[in-house]
Amino acid sequence: MKKVSIVIPAYNEEKTIKKILEKILKVKLPLEKEIIVVNDGSTDRTKEIVEEFIKNHPNENIKLINKKNEGKGSALKVGIRHSTGDIIIIQDADLEYDPNDYLKLIKPILEGKAKVVYGSRLRNLKNKYSHLSFLIGGLIITLITNILYFTFLTDEPTCYKVFHKELKDILINAEGDKFDWEPEVTAKILRKGYKIYEVPINYYPRTLKEGKKIRWNDGVDAILTLLKWRFKKF
Repeated sequence: MKKVSIVIPAYNEEKTIKKILEKILKVKLPLEKEIIVVNDGSTDRTKEIVEEFIKNHPNENIKLINKKNEGKGSALKVGIRHSTGDIIIIQDADLEYDPNDYLKLIKPILEGKAKVVYGSRLRNLKNKYSHLSFLIGGLIITLITNILYFTFLTDEPTCYKVFHKELKDILINAEGDKFDWEPEVTAKILRKGYKIYEVPINYYPRTLKEGKKIRWNDGVDAILTLLKWRFKKF
């Protein structure tokens, strides 16, 4: 394996996008890094900030893709379609997830132990949550995933989802365009017989006031998505 693709969906993240890119560049990995930022129709300065960052780092492999606003899943599908890495990492544009966890996330794939790795916030007991409702919601979604798909995950809604390139077709052909992309991908991967390997990660939650975009109805959509893909053919 030679390259890891880091796909970042971004919508109105002018406050944090530069900081997360700086963090990613500082991470030392045994693979070449390809960074793909998908600007999902931002109405703030996200696009301009990324363009300036790319200009100031001409020797780094950073791509910016601009598209109309259609949701996180839509942005991820576009970014993954343009990726050329052997491993694909999903990275949010805020600062909740720490790129310093990349090495532990890709290690099981590099060692041939797994094709899919999820970073679990629950496996790190030092982590805190911005609100109890987010913790409970994640636990419910994870429990339903485990019941429906006979698995033993601790954190299905985590951002840090890492894939071997052989799963690329599942990722880009998913129907979900919003947050429902994630449970759909989880469901299809499990139904295909892949085991999801979990590793503990660090988590630094932000509040709704600080820009957190997920809402309670996204949790309901996740549950409905898990139920749908338990039985629907694909």
